[in-house]
Amino acid sequence: MSEWIDISLPLSAETPVWPGDTPFSYRLTWTKAESGSVNVGQITLSTHTGTHIDAPYHFDDEGKRVLDLDVHLYIGPARVIQWEGEGSIRPKDLAAMDLTGVKRLLIRTGAWSDPCRFPKTIPHIEPELAPFLAEKGVRLLGLDLPSVDPLDSKELPAHHALHRRGIHILESAVLDQVEPGEYELVALPLPLKEADGSPVRAVLKRIG
Repeated sequence: MSEWIDISLPLSAETPVWPGDTPFSYRLTWTKAESGSVNVGQITLSTHTGTHIDAPYHFDDEGKRVLDLDVHLYIGPARVIQWEGEGSIRPKDLAAMDLTGVKRLLIRTGAWSDPCRFPKTIPHIEPELAPFLAEKGVRLLGLDLPSVDPLDSKELPAHHALHRRGIHILESAVLDQVEPGEYELVALPLPLKEADGSPVRAVLKRIG
């Protein structure tokens, strides 16, 4: 029987965050010695810490918040593929793959080589990839990168292009030990009513 593979970045003070964003922290607000019974902790973090999903509200003031999203997007069959291109991820890079009917697509780039440091550059998604993927049936796009856009982008063209085509975003998945193939994915966001994103515990199980 296949075992679940954890593709989530561990959350600690060493977890890299977007430059200027809230660093992760954990501290005990009650200790067992103080309370007489339990340790109780407090966490501080950005909604985009570690492996996370973007809600449309992240880049669109009128977009859906996390609790508005269909949880079925984040549970179900997924395909992991290896990107072999250069510079940016374009339709021609995936043209040779039969992606018809793939609802959840995870792209392993291997470009984020040191998960303890925020990357300086990444191979971003070109906006024209959105209609290409939508035509195949993709509803969720996951990457082993902290963004689908260039790190210095303010316009976020890939975010908006994917959103227009009904494709949701999973970022910072840990895929370096995951072989291309068919999997079952679970990557549920927290039920955050007003939030623009949410950390997830993302796991994969090989199918077949």
